[in-house]
Amino acid sequence: MSAPAHDSDLRAARSEHSRRALFAGSVGNFIEWYEFGVYGYFATIIAARFFTPEGGSEVEALVKTYASFALAFFFRPVGAALFGRLGDRIGRRPVLILVIALMTAATTLIGVLPTYATVGALAPWLLTFLRVLQGLSAGGEFGGAVSVMTEFAPPGRRGLYGSWQSFTVALGLLAGAGVAALLATVLSAGELEGWGWRLPFLLTLPLGLGALWLRLRLDETPSFERERQRRLERPPGPDVARAIALGAGRIMGWAAAGYTFLVVLPSYLQSSLNATFQQALLATVLANLGFAATIVPAGWLSDRIGRRPVMLTGAVLVTLLAIPLLNLLQNTGTSNAVKGVAVFVAGAVVGLMAGPGPAMLSEMFPTSVRYTGLGLAYALSNAVFSGCAGLIITETIKRTGSVDIPAYYAAATCAVSVLALATLRTEKGS
Repeated sequence: MSAPAHDSDLRAARSEHSRRALFAGSVGNFIEWYEFGVYGYFATIIAARFFTPEGGSEVEALVKTYASFALAFFFRPVGAALFGRLGDRIGRRPVLILVIALMTAATTLIGVLPTYATVGALAPWLLTFLRVLQGLSAGGEFGGAVSVMTEFAPPGRRGLYGSWQSFTVALGLLAGAGVAALLATVLSAGELEGWGWRLPFLLTLPLGLGALWLRLRLDETPSFERERQRRLERPPGPDVARAIALGAGRIMGWAAAGYTFLVVLPSYLQSSLNATFQQALLATVLANLGFAATIVPAGWLSDRIGRRPVMLTGAVLVTLLAIPLLNLLQNTGTSNAVKGVAVFVAGAVVGLMAGPGPAMLSEMFPTSVRYTGLGLAYALSNAVFSGCAGLIITETIKRTGSVDIPAYYAAATCAVSVLALATLRTEKGS
């Protein structure tokens, strides 16, 4: 075989590996965020089915539902540390296979759980246990998926490839919202609350089996193979711990604003602004469409002008626009078209942070600790600022009576991210 032909075959093989890594890495993330979105969209129904004994308060039940939501996020760092260490020792591929199997099983079982009316106080405990398993598997998902995508990415395209991790967040949330909206349309309120809410969780089973098939066909990353050949044993030390803390700070605005605008919004609109379930879902779909529209372009742009200017733009815009955008939603005189634009813009500015974010985190850690490091930075930030978003916002509104709390929360966290992102090096993505 001639040298040019051999080089062409190598390039074709690398391209095939890159595409396979992109799909296998992102599919698990899609399922994870589809499920977390569904849980958020059906929070009021889940509260009534699992956390409301006879005579209980609906607000109290919703707070308990979000507490279960937050608990799953707090197990993410545990999963990130456990599966991350395994992924840095034995490889990305086997651990990603394990976490998608765990996530699929836990989510599917939620769809068949007995409710409070059937088994009493055991119902919330069973649900919480499955949420813990989901938190563990989700914690192990991000670090491995981003490691695979960026380590297989062609030179100069890590931002673009990493952005697909964030793009599948939008796709997962949109899929969850779409399924919820479809069920709300074709089923009566009684059917939806009685058994219809189970269907989106059961749908995870075929999705998970498809994801498992893709990951079984995945190769190990070249970066990890080289690292394994060197037989390096470098456990995370103080420098890595500092990088994890800094990485968490850089994405805390993305985590908080993303969940506030993309997941918590439906329950907020229903409980605080008296929107219908269908209106709340429509607003969420528009916010997620805005989010999806900017993610991949933002990742692509960060490969050309650097991660810092793109992510800083998003964090600054959320800081400045969160309160005005929320006020538009609160104003009864604002037309539905303007409200639709407002939620679309809210999602779009979060996408500016989410697009370059995975590549930015990946580049902060060497191969030997990348799975663990970036996974922990992401999981810690999401545990505190995403997982607690619904709980903090709902409880604070309950105590203060202020309906501006979601905007204050998103703006404050993004302001902190602005400071952390200012320390990011300005080199273009490579």
